Amino acid sequence: MAIPKKLEPEDKIAVIAPSRSLSLLSSETQQYAINSLRRLGLEVEIAKHATEIDEFSSSSVKSRVEDLEWAFSSKEIKGILTVIGGFNSNELLSYIDFGLIRKNPKPLCGFSDATILNNSIFAKAGLVTYYGPHFSTFGMLKGNEYTIEYFKKCLMSEEPYDIVQSKEWSDDSWYKDQENRKFLRNEGCKVINSGSAEGTVLGGNLCTFNLLQGTEYMPNLKDSILFLEDDDAITPADFARDLQSVIHQPGFEGVKGIVIGRFQLKTQMSDALLRKIIKTKKELDGIPIISNADFGHTTPIATFPIGGTAKISADESGVSITIKEH
Repeated sequence: MAIPKKLEPEDKIAVIAPSRSLSLLSSETQQYAINSLRRLGLEVEIAKHATEIDEFSSSSVKSRVEDLEWAFSSKEIKGILTVIGGFNSNELLSYIDFGLIRKNPKPLCGFSDATILNNSIFAKAGLVTYYGPHFSTFGMLKGNEYTIEYFKKCLMSEEPYDIVQSKEWSDDSWYKDQENRKFLRNEGCKVINSGSAEGTVLGGNLCTFNLLQGTEYMPNLKDSILFLEDDDAITPADFARDLQSVIHQPGFEGVKGIVIGRFQLKTQMSDALLRKIIKTKKELDGIPIISNADFGHTTPIATFPIGGTAKISADESGVSITIKEH
């Protein structure tokens, strides 16, 4: 396992579009994202093909792989952000030179469809990657302080850190109206199964993670803590069957615990429904399971390392989630 060098002030980061195109972002959102990153001391370089767009709001496999490999091989680039999520990063897998990535370790950060890159790069190149904000996320005007704080904790510091709950959260379409936002009180993490565990962090967006099943790009589940979330395209029934699909994977008995990210309101997932889903799966008996954690498709979100280590504890007194990279 390789841990990439942390980002430092004056480092240049690349913005790549492994799924949907940068052209989907307004010029105002793009500029605000650049300014937000500059306030962290980071300079931004947009990859050559990031603004290309086709019928799928994406670009060719060739263009996307070229940008990914350029970002890893360039000596000037010290870190990589994905533009936004999407649907088709898995198209890239058989074309990526994982040996090149292994020889040029640097932090890559994104979430949602980036789950494909996060986990396949760890599986094939042994490189820790980061499940956290996209470039687009930095374009948010309000309610982004927690997200930026945890980006810094994870990608700009060597110290272990605890993921503590945000005070409030939002599930609105912030990019449509930056001024009029609706924030809700955060009830914090919930305990579904009590216990404590420590293991390698894997996962991300559940339905995307499942696309790796049965392939050489699926990481080994032995001694892992799964961090799983999904977006508003799913229902509770979808989540139940997608979780069952992970349970059926070879080596699932090596999973030590599960942390579930906050669901979007449109999913209509309730605490009671989620508890029923978990409690009806016998394979989950005896491992700690935490829900409503600050990651996923609501805002704000914490960043954590895919391939790093999480130590979790859950009981009637509360929840703790500690992240470290070795």
